[in-house]
Amino acid sequence: MEIQDKANRIRLFNWKMPQMRAFHFSWFAFHICFFGWFGIAPLMAVVRDDLGLTKTQIGNTIIASVAITVIVRLAIGVLCDKIGPRRAYTWLLCLGSLPVMSIGFADSFESFFLARLAIGAIGASFVITQYHTSVMFAPNVVGTANATSAGWGNLGGGTTQILMPLIFSGILMLGVNEALGWRLAMVVPGIVLFLTGIAYYFFTQDAPNGNFDELRARGELPEADGEHGMGASFATAAKDIRVWALFVVYAACFGVELTINNIAAIYFFDNFGLTLATAGLIAGLFGLMNLFARTLGGIFSDLFARNSGLKGRVRWLFIAMLCEGVALMFFSQMHVLALAIGIMLVFSLFVQMAEGATFGVVPFINKKALGAVAGIVGAGGNAGAVAAGFLFRSEALTYQQGLFYLGMAVIIASLCALLVRFSPEVEAEENAAYQDAAGDQPAAALSLR
Repeated sequence: MEIQDKANRIRLFNWKMPQMRAFHFSWFAFHICFFGWFGIAPLMAVVRDDLGLTKTQIGNTIIASVAITVIVRLAIGVLCDKIGPRRAYTWLLCLGSLPVMSIGFADSFESFFLARLAIGAIGASFVITQYHTSVMFAPNVVGTANATSAGWGNLGGGTTQILMPLIFSGILMLGVNEALGWRLAMVVPGIVLFLTGIAYYFFTQDAPNGNFDELRARGELPEADGEHGMGASFATAAKDIRVWALFVVYAACFGVELTINNIAAIYFFDNFGLTLATAGLIAGLFGLMNLFARTLGGIFSDLFARNSGLKGRVRWLFIAMLCEGVALMFFSQMHVLALAIGIMLVFSLFVQMAEGATFGVVPFINKKALGAVAGIVGAGGNAGAVAAGFLFRSEALTYQQGLFYLGMAVIIASLCALLVRFSPEVEAEENAAYQDAAGDQPAAALSLR
């Protein structure tokens, strides 16, 4: 896919540009999806007592919350190629709001499990966010744009941990008991999800020059059939070993982040004897690092590309992954609260920079099958979360042991980054495109104008 008139700078406060409207709406939509997706996580101590859940059952619900997303992410990428990110996001947000509001009807492990399974579909929002910014921004800033939009979206994992207990507490102040309080609290993110979906339809467009149906009518974009159809696009991406290498890499960074989002509050609550609100606040710090950490991953990816081309992007990805694994192993061994928080923040920095670095590489794998590549790699994040979930559902393993083994797995997965190679022709072509887009602008330029 060759989209014209991509932005070569990120002008944060310029809402007249369709590129910047897509940037802001895409990160905000992903941010709100986290409230629906993980809104129940910081309230799990209450849900556990209300529904009488065991550790194994809680682990199963964690797996359910990310399992269905693997399938939906695979589908949503090629759907973006067909109908465009604008309509894909609108449908996902509006339909996804329904199970979020309906989880309050759960009265047993089975119904709660099914609700979390259905809610997991909105996690596919990440793929649309990355797709939309990839078609809106030029090579010199696409790493930064992708990382920032996803990072500010992932920030929802942190704000959710902090705000949902406060919403829950506010509802209790109205005289509602805890069993009803957590159910009512989940209605709030559901309503916001639905309204965001409507706004996305009316205030964004698929590409800098218009929506996909308009571009196809003008002959600027091929029809989504035949060799450009959903099946052919997916098949092309699935045959590329580099796509699956990035699948594993993303499983070991975003998959790990999702796992921590699910267990952090209850981990600090149980292991350090904290209140639910305090445990949620500390767990929220992990996600709040997305305010800048994932952006740093994208900025460094663009900077490495300026000096070393696509090889530089891959090299930086490997470094970030390796440091993430080491930091996670150290975090698992912390038994003093202050040290645990400090090492958690270091770990959070690297896991999110690794995510930004991954999608600093994705747009260059295959531009004609961008949606399929983004979908497969994005699905890797949830596949990793599913695999990690099995470590934390076992009664035989403590959370500390599970985290230690997970850190070892991340270090091994970092080696997959080295499998991502590009031909000399592609290296030269992308380097020329980078220099042309950058001009006399500094790499990864962000502007407040």
